[in-house]
Amino acid sequence: MRVLVQRVSSARVTVDGATVGEISPAGQGLLALVGITHTDDAALAAKMAEKLWRLRILDDEVAAADVGAPILVVSQFTLYANTVKGRRPSWNAAAPRPVAEPLVDAFADALRGLGALVQTGTFGAHMQVELVNDGPVTVLLEL
Repeated sequence: MRVLVQRVSSARVTVDGATVGEISPAGQGLLALVGITHTDDAALAAKMAEKLWRLRILDDEVAAADVGAPILVVSQFTLYANTVKGRRPSWNAAAPRPVAEPLVDAFADALRGLGALVQTGTFGAHMQVELVNDGPVTVLLEL
């Protein structure tokens, strides 16, 4: 599992012109782009959620858990692109939908269980993600 986290002052994901998830510009939040590979499981999703929730990357080195910062979770299979050979990425390391979708949901649910205000994109949809990266701060989480 890979989670690319961006500290944002606002973020929004739309599908077919309709907003499906949003962090309003009322302070800082986190945009979490989540990639799943074949060996991931629900226990790892829970550990990764805990790591993100307590990660001290907001202003004054506080975590989302400290200030109740909102989190926008968006599935992103392209985090597992293999670009070693040629010019066309391979997606073989990305888990297929029947594996990945429940684990992205488990990750979001684990965050909610920790007390996070979570919005999500739409798994498998063609999404447009808009964000204002604050800092900029971008961190890749892997366990």
